[in-house]
Amino acid sequence: MPLTLLDGTETTFGDLFSGKAVLVVNVASRCGYTQQYEGLQALYETYQHRNFAVLGVPSNQFAGQEPGTAEDIAEFCSRNYGVSFPLAAKTDVNGPARHPLYAELTKFRDGDLGEEIGWNFEKFLVTDSGEVVGRFASAVAPGAPEIQESVEAVLRLE
Repeated sequence: MPLTLLDGTETTFGDLFSGKAVLVVNVASRCGYTQQYEGLQALYETYQHRNFAVLGVPSNQFAGQEPGTAEDIAEFCSRNYGVSFPLAAKTDVNGPARHPLYAELTKFRDGDLGEEIGWNFEKFLVTDSGEVVGRFASAVAPGAPEIQESVEAVLRLE
């Protein structure tokens, strides 16, 4: 699946994350959940040595909370949260221009989390073989037990 990174690099999800479990998160820098960048970075630092990654996917589809350019987003994430995990180019996660990655991810439904992304910082856990095995609402912080336990379970299986 094609993927453009925030710096303009063209790659694919499979090439970038080959052999890794990934937490995919639609992000925004002007959201009430923006502080979750800190927890996402901590999760990444804790597990990256075990073939785990985080992918931040900036989206401006929720109340215009990610209005900046790629440079603005990169600078904000680096300066405020020390983000070192990959960030995709700003993209649509819902609607007719939805990125193919999100068309696939949202096939995984969990409770009230259905076909559409409800808000910024919704999270999907993907195994190293590309299977979506978890979906977490925006309000579920990256350090929450359900995310930690799910990541640990996936890493044990790999």
